[in-house]
Amino acid sequence: MEKNHTRVLLDNPYLLLTPGPLTTTASVKEAMLRDWCTWDSEYNGLVQHIRSRLVQLASRLEPDAYTVVPMQGSGTFSVEATVGSVVSQDGKIVVLVNGAYGQRIVQIARVLHVPVVAVDVGETSPISAAMLEETLDAHPDATHLAVVHCETTTGMLNPIAEVTLAAKRRGLTTIVDAMSSFGGIPLDMAELSIDFLISSSNKCIQGVPGFGFVIARREALEACKGRARSLSLDLFDQWETMEKQGGKWRFTSPTHVVRAFDQALIELEEEGGPEARHIRYSDNQRALVDGMAHLGFRTLLPPEQQSPFITAFHYPHASEVPDFAFPAFYEGLKRSGFVIYPGKISSADTFRIGSIGDVRQDDMQRLIAAVDQVLG
Repeated sequence: MEKNHTRVLLDNPYLLLTPGPLTTTASVKEAMLRDWCTWDSEYNGLVQHIRSRLVQLASRLEPDAYTVVPMQGSGTFSVEATVGSVVSQDGKIVVLVNGAYGQRIVQIARVLHVPVVAVDVGETSPISAAMLEETLDAHPDATHLAVVHCETTTGMLNPIAEVTLAAKRRGLTTIVDAMSSFGGIPLDMAELSIDFLISSSNKCIQGVPGFGFVIARREALEACKGRARSLSLDLFDQWETMEKQGGKWRFTSPTHVVRAFDQALIELEEEGGPEARHIRYSDNQRALVDGMAHLGFRTLLPPEQQSPFITAFHYPHASEVPDFAFPAFYEGLKRSGFVIYPGKISSADTFRIGSIGDVRQDDMQRLIAAVDQVLG
């Protein structure tokens, strides 16, 4: 059953309607008021408890087959740690790309001199198993697949199930960037044949920024010893240290952020887990789209491709709002208590609004009223 974790409005001049960082509860913020020692057994035990709960969230079918590696830094640090630690020197990774975060994986691979095949279908087209099969026919030496689950460039929810299962049939190791989706939508890594899933503390679990985490099939991770192209981003070494030393991070950990994340996990469980959170986010997103449609705004994506996490909207028609300028629109909404995102695609003028975090339908209704007022 969901509990009421009071929002401290005086500490929040606006709601963050973004895909993370996002608006957190007062109790998550309060969890950071205590100092923790990184060597203390109580703190390390907390880390171990977090790791075990993340495994339970990732797979109910085969929880014993998976393990968790927290990694300091933003989510991109964990993506780079995975690409740099998992792909062997004679490997080749295929990346299916339909947005900025797929492109980032490609960029990481190239910087690390990891052989990569980028299959870019454009920012408004979904990926598919058919395009993967065609790519693997042309590159039979490919060893790994990487794909983004929710591409927050547009808000698209990619059909990862068909893609990861197709990759497994061809013997590939599968990597899924679930940065903006994990914890906010039901999934099972075993059912989807995912070997490595990457997310971060400040997304759908509703913690604060400071670390990412990789949920890995234990057998696949054990094969990565000695592969890392970086000292600080060595996924295997980070995992082995935590396994042998009871939750100890190799280098200074973000202790306050970890404590806040623990509280955020408690609140996710109290809400009813990813299933319940997915319902709330979906309700938020529908209220957002319906309200914006009433004001004349069109979504970039069709409903069948749209995630419940963030939505891209076209700028209004010049005939309806002749002097629309996003900076003025943004500042007007910020003064009204809401912060949104600019657009991120090159083919259309868009802006984006998130529907995750400590946000509910009444917040979306207040946002719609603010949009109406700002447009005048």
